[in-house]
Amino acid sequence: MPKSRRSKLVSLTKVSKKTREHKNVLLTEVQQNSDKWKYCWLFEVGAMRNAHLKTVRKLWKDTARIFFGRGAVMAKALGTTVEVEHRMGLHKLAQQIKGQVGLFFTDSEPQEVIEWFDDFKQADYARTGNKATRTVILPAGPVMRVHSDPPEPFPHNEDPQLRKLGLTTSMKRGVPTLENPHRVCDKGKVLTGEQAQLLKLLGEKMVVFRVGLLARWDAASGEVVQVEGGCTEIEQDGDEVEDEDEEMSE
Repeated sequence: MPKSRRSKLVSLTKVSKKTREHKNVLLTEVQQNSDKWKYCWLFEVGAMRNAHLKTVRKLWKDTARIFFGRGAVMAKALGTTVEVEHRMGLHKLAQQIKGQVGLFFTDSEPQEVIEWFDDFKQADYARTGNKATRTVILPAGPVMRVHSDPPEPFPHNEDPQLRKLGLTTSMKRGVPTLENPHRVCDKGKVLTGEQAQLLKLLGEKMVVFRVGLLARWDAASGEVVQVEGGCTEIEQDGDEVEDEDEEMSE
């Protein structure tokens, strides 16, 4: 009998859930690192991008250890009360682990860490749901890519994509051209998917990836010091992060 040609549901991806063993490994590693390093910083990330966080990890790989993700496990590892804290004072840090935050263990002195992270900022493209940080209006004439130096017009084969994203263009001498100015976005307003995609094609970067330091635990004294600032003034897109705690902690 010939095989049936009826439609079958085929799973294209296989996602393995983190097992209890994975969680126990993370818990143990966090505790081991709290025994090893002089300081533990609690940090948050503005305009989260996995690639930029990996860059931070690589730049500090010889002098620090980073854990990001699975906040409940990290908090349990540190201990959320005086009775169960792994080391003196850690419960004060553990109680602040909420949302997308991470732990940064290092022996580097606080002023060095603060200055480094103040200086580390990476511009990136906004995503759906971000707020526009400025108004962008395209003038009449050839549609230009601003990320090229000098700016250059879009090629003819990208005209259909520009039209799909809301531009009313016509071809002039093989170049997508606007007859009238086009308002892409307004400062302070939430971006739609089409606006975010168009801004990326144009080369307009509107968000800044940075690491905001929230608090610091000192192993010698057990004291936890709050750090002013963080990423509260930076638009955060709520970008979901994959469970990278093992990878990011290497």
